[in-house]
Amino acid sequence: MRTLLLMLLLPMSLLYGQDDPLRVGVVGLTHSHVHGIFNSEGRGDIKIVGIVEDNDTLVDRYREQYGFDPALVYPTLEAMIAAREPAAVTAFGSIYAHLEIVEYCAPRGIHVMVEKPLAVSLQHAERMRALAEEHNIHLLTNYETTWYPTNHRAYALVKEDSLIGDIRKVVVRDGHRGPKKIGVDPEFLEWLTDPELNGGGAIIDFGCYGANLMTWLMDGRRPVSVTAVTQQQQPENNPRVDDEAIIILTYPETVAILQASWNWPIGRKDLEIYGLTGAVYADNGHDLRVRMAEGYDGYDERSATLEDRPAPYDNPFAFLAAVVRGDIEVAPTDLSALANNVTVVEILDAAVRSAKSGRTVELK
Repeated sequence: MRTLLLMLLLPMSLLYGQDDPLRVGVVGLTHSHVHGIFNSEGRGDIKIVGIVEDNDTLVDRYREQYGFDPALVYPTLEAMIAAREPAAVTAFGSIYAHLEIVEYCAPRGIHVMVEKPLAVSLQHAERMRALAEEHNIHLLTNYETTWYPTNHRAYALVKEDSLIGDIRKVVVRDGHRGPKKIGVDPEFLEWLTDPELNGGGAIIDFGCYGANLMTWLMDGRRPVSVTAVTQQQQPENNPRVDDEAIIILTYPETVAILQASWNWPIGRKDLEIYGLTGAVYADNGHDLRVRMAEGYDGYDERSATLEDRPAPYDNPFAFLAAVVRGDIEVAPTDLSALANNVTVVEILDAAVRSAKSGRTVELK
C-alpha cells in the first residue's frame, strides 16, 4: 500500500521515464500530412496508441501501407480517448475540426498539435487559446517550414548577428500547382477546397506560412495593416475558393509581401529577408544565400547547403514529445507557439476580409 501511495504521488514523467515514447492519438486520416507521423513513429519519440477515423476505406488504405493494428482504430475521439488514454493528440482532419478537438481534449489535460493553420477563423482561434490556457495544455501548430534549417539560420543571421541591418522588406512565396493538379487524395481535396472547412483556398492554405514566419521575425508584433488580393485562376478545379492570393503586411518600419498560390508551376516554400545592407535568401529547406550590397547594384554573394537541425528540432512529433516532457519551453514568439499562431489567424482573417471588400484592413 505504501509503495502504491508513493507511485501515485510521483509525477507522470518519473513514473514512465523521460525516455518513454509519448502516447499519441491520431485524430483523422483525411489530411495527407498524416503520413509524417506514421513515418516518424520509428524514431522512438512517440507511440501511436489510437487512431480516430470513421472512413473504413481510408483506414484500410493506410493500414495496408503502414501495417498498424486495426484494434487501434476508433470511430470517435471520445471512444479513442476513453480506451487508449493518450497524453497528446495530433489533428489530421479539416481545419474547422481543430476547435472541436481542443474543446474535448483541453478539459481532460490532453495536449494537442494541429496541422497549419491553427484555426479557420479568429473566433475559433481565440476560443482555442482560452481553453488551452484555462486547462494548462500545450497547443502547438505544425508547419513544414518550422523544421527548415535555412529559416533558422536566416533568423540567426538577421536577428542575432545583425548581418544585414534592420529588416525593411520580407517576401515569402509558398504553394504549388494546386491540390487537384498535384493529385491529393479525394478525401483531402473535399475539405481543402471547402470555404467553411478550410476557411478559404490558397490564401489560408499557403498564406499561413508567411504570416507565421513574419510574426516570428517581428518578435510577435502584429502588423499595422493587412491588404489582400485574391483570384480564381482555376475555376474548374477550385470552384468555391480562391487559388491565388497576395497579402501585404505593413509594420512601422517594415513591409511583407506574402505570395500564396495554387498556380506556381513548381512547388515552392522560400523566404527573402532584405535589410539595410544586404539580403538573406532561404531558397528551400537546405539552400541558403546571403548577398551583401556593393555600390549601386553590385553584391557579394555567398551560399551554403545546410544539414538538418539536431533532434528534436528536426521533427514535429519529436518536438511535441520534448515539449510535453518539459525538455523544451516554447516561447510565445516561436513558430509552433499558440500566441504566434493566434496572430497568424488574425492576419488571415483580416486578409480574407480585405480581399472581399477591396480595402485595407487596419488592425487595432
